[in-house]
Amino acid sequence: MSVSEDIVSRAEHEGRVFKIVADLPEVGFYLYVYEGDRDTHDYLQDMVEMCKRCALEHFGVPMSKWSS
Repeated sequence: MSVSEDIVSRAEHEGRVFKIVADLPEVGFYLYVYEGDRDTHDYLQDMVEMCKRCALEHFGVPMSKWSS
């Protein structure tokens, strides 16, 4: 998957990069987790807030780290 300008929000935490990408209208939002250039995890959620909560629960990403 090539992540383009559909990025809704982005964060960096503990050496990883996190991107929330819109795949609308049918699917929702993907949370992609990168270590270096490699996509290591992806999670499909219904809303942006759910992606941020997922990143917090699984990787400890504080809500304050997210930017658009």
